[in-house]
Amino acid sequence: MVTIFSKKLFLTDLLEGFVDIHCHILPEIDDGAKSVSQSIQLIKKMQDLGVQQFIATPHIMQDFYPNDDQSIGNAYQNLIAALAKTKSNDVVINPSAEYMMDSHFEKLLDNKNLFPLKENYVLVEMSYLQPPINLEAIIHNIILKGYIPVLAHPERYPFYHNKKEYYKILKQLGCLFQLNLLSLSEHYGKSIQKMALYLLEENLIDFVGSDVHNDNHIHKLSNLVLTKSQKKWVVQSIEQTKTDFLVS
Repeated sequence: MVTIFSKKLFLTDLLEGFVDIHCHILPEIDDGAKSVSQSIQLIKKMQDLGVQQFIATPHIMQDFYPNDDQSIGNAYQNLIAALAKTKSNDVVINPSAEYMMDSHFEKLLDNKNLFPLKENYVLVEMSYLQPPINLEAIIHNIILKGYIPVLAHPERYPFYHNKKEYYKILKQLGCLFQLNLLSLSEHYGKSIQKMALYLLEENLIDFVGSDVHNDNHIHKLSNLVLTKSQKKWVVQSIEQTKTDFLVS
């Protein structure tokens, strides 16, 4: 009896030239890299997976990570200086932020004092416990101020898992979606994996990112296996991310 084994399709097979638009690689300013040396280690391991360009997105969260232009800029400059010493000339890193949609964010938005991913794209998130009461008004205001809201990891908000149609309402309001690549596995839980695949299948995902914080995340990314149908959906989002954010 002859058995033919199909070659496994690893996510990393699709990441050559990918632009990681959501990662926590800036040192010592949030729950990501704890030091410059750890930042460099994370970057080099991501490079091994094929990623050469990064948009670093530390949290700006009033009560926990009160970052601003200065703290992000200082962390960025420290990292760039350290990378120069390692002669890592083939990596491109640009600073940005991941904004919690809290009252502090609304003040920054009113003053148009945001750190976009690129041009007018702004990465936003919300609590995993409940959405802002005025979420739709915030999204409307983001757009009114000339920005495009990119909602980080929509699959990770459990309060929408039984309200799938609301995702389409958010899209209709002009909100783009960024899926975490690790959500394709059971890393965050089976329900989140299920929602991630649903959003991909419904063509609701615009971009993908690693949301890498530590070595364990990269290890899991490197071992993530896709099905043929998942590959089709993921390739589309990876290519769209590269198209919109690649620095030529």
